[in-house]
Amino acid sequence: MYEFVDQCVQDAMTRDPITVSPSTRLGEVEGLFEAHAVNAFPVTDPARTLVGVVTKLDLLKAFSFTPGDIAPQYSAVMSRPVSDVISQDVFSVGLRTPLTRVLEELVRLGAKSLPVVVRGEVVGIISREDVLQALRGALSRAAHH
Repeated sequence: MYEFVDQCVQDAMTRDPITVSPSTRLGEVEGLFEAHAVNAFPVTDPARTLVGVVTKLDLLKAFSFTPGDIAPQYSAVMSRPVSDVISQDVFSVGLRTPLTRVLEELVRLGAKSLPVVVRGEVVGIISREDVLQALRGALSRAAHH
């Protein structure tokens, strides 16, 4: 268990994650979700500066029913830009953030992943699965000593 306490984000994160731009259409994002086993994509500007995150939940929210609209047209929703639905108030972590802190924030926020940012630039993403894998590995190694 002590090994896990000493680990930080750079030990467990996925490097160079797929990112999307604020102008990416929701239809393209849906295709990316289908092609990759992730729940969120960082949204970045051309310099890879974090401007938000788009999640599968954000995609679902784009279909929210309004009193005047019984069912939004699928094609109309899919042609909207990511900037219409992204979460802009995003919690991010750094390379040296302890995994214990990441675990606490994932639970507190109910998030499935967090972007990893260095000097404003997205360099990775850390997910619940990454943290669980690090925890499992540390516990397994401790059991064998």
